[in-house]
Amino acid sequence: MQNEKNDTAGRELRISRLLDAPVELVWEVWTDPGHIKNWWGPDGFTNTITKMELQPEGEWDLIMHGPDGTDYKNKSVFKEVVKHKKLVYEHISGPRFLATITFESRGNKTFIEWHMLFETKEVFIQTVKTFKADEGLKQNVERLNRYLQQKTDDPISITQELNAPVNKVWSAITSRAEMIQWYFEMIPAFEPIVGFETSFNVHTPDNKDYLHLWKVTEVIPQRRIVYNWKYKGSPGSSFVVWELTASDNKTILEFSHHGQSSFPKDNPDFARESCVKGWEYFISQRLKKFLEN
Repeated sequence: MQNEKNDTAGRELRISRLLDAPVELVWEVWTDPGHIKNWWGPDGFTNTITKMELQPEGEWDLIMHGPDGTDYKNKSVFKEVVKHKKLVYEHISGPRFLATITFESRGNKTFIEWHMLFETKEVFIQTVKTFKADEGLKQNVERLNRYLQQKTDDPISITQELNAPVNKVWSAITSRAEMIQWYFEMIPAFEPIVGFETSFNVHTPDNKDYLHLWKVTEVIPQRRIVYNWKYKGSPGSSFVVWELTASDNKTILEFSHHGQSSFPKDNPDFARESCVKGWEYFISQRLKKFLEN
């Protein structure tokens, strides 16, 4: 048994990522329960944190709420806390593992390494098989990256009052049959389901082609939908957020596009001014007209 404890092969997960945010901010969103609840877990999960004592032997209690409504209670104990440098915690509710996260400042960016060492190979294999822990860790890091974008980026934001109830607006922004009437008419399919992916080409008047890549990352029916937005063959990654609030029999739509500045700055089609005009046209003109006529 001791040999197995010393041998980490076959019972560990590792991931690293260079985050476009200073180490002080990365540490803050990792260690403040008011932040971490917003990005922890795989796509579609939300969280309730009841205790987070950031000190050696301090307890961390949280409940992860799955997209299907299932609750997962988690209890961990911090083993090492070195500000802006290192976090180590032991997950003592099943499955048992030791997590080590290191933070390295690289100018205005932060390089993180995230290591999970499971109690045994059997626990590791079962966790990956049952909970898809390997894919979940990738999604968790991506959610952290998107959350940091919100904190560092200057998003494109539009607030629009629509003379239509929430259920009608929700249908307009999530039903492919309706989206093609006011949004992109070439969308081949769309489902408001976490993990759903679609792609479509936009051919511009000046004979350029942009293959749009979308992936739904968060859904709260009738309230909020988020999807990742990329272009094939082009650097950069962004995400758009649609949030709906009922106001009598009307709807307040709060739209934001985060990470737009990550796209090539030497392409005028990606210029902020161009994107702002595009979103104003879609939301304040076409969507509004579609819903209110």
